[in-house]
Amino acid sequence: MLRIEHLTKKYDQYKAVDDLSLHIEKGTIYGFIGHNGAGKTTTLKSVVGILPFDEGEIWVDGVSIQKNPLECKKKMAYIPDNPDLYEYLSGVQYLNFVADVYKVSQADREQRIKKYADMLELTDDLAQPISAYSHGMKQKLAVIAAFIHEPQLMIMDEPFVGLDPKASHLLKQMMRDLCDRGGAIFFSTHVLEVAEKLCDKIAIIKNGKLVISGRTQDVTQNDTLEDVFLELENDDA
Repeated sequence: MLRIEHLTKKYDQYKAVDDLSLHIEKGTIYGFIGHNGAGKTTTLKSVVGILPFDEGEIWVDGVSIQKNPLECKKKMAYIPDNPDLYEYLSGVQYLNFVADVYKVSQADREQRIKKYADMLELTDDLAQPISAYSHGMKQKLAVIAAFIHEPQLMIMDEPFVGLDPKASHLLKQMMRDLCDRGGAIFFSTHVLEVAEKLCDKIAIIKNGKLVISGRTQDVTQNDTLEDVFLELENDDA
């Protein structure tokens, strides 16, 4: 579903991402782990077409993000680490705007908005302006907007930040349901316990370079993901 080959992104002479290659298959929740500044957000923004990159290639379901970005974006959704929403709109106006962009039918959008807003307990607030929302409510709205066109590929940057425990639990269910339908998820998180329990595969990036990747149980072996991560972080060899 997502293939990243030899991705390199430079800022002046600094390589924020250095020759990164990953393959995220359909049906897979793939966790992306690393310290602040490791290159996670740069990678995710490159995948979704926000940032140009210097070397390598990215394919979404066999389509190049560089050569055909619009076709790629039709297949995926992106939740950034700090969603910038149109705060002058109400919640339901924003969701209808996103549905319009992705050409979701009236019947489908109404069904999906009701389903996800009821699930995340946001239904009673959809008529309110987004400017009146708390951070957690904005995060819930961004989640609903991302799922509204039933993407094949979901890219998320720290999606659990700002969500209460119940909403976090529901989002995990939504993620697994998407993958059970044949989709794929590539997301970054600092919550290592969540990544260890939720992810089918894990990649750890350090200073722009991939240091380990594979099935979660192969990466952790007899340790916890936290132990593995801290050992790699402390290894300067």
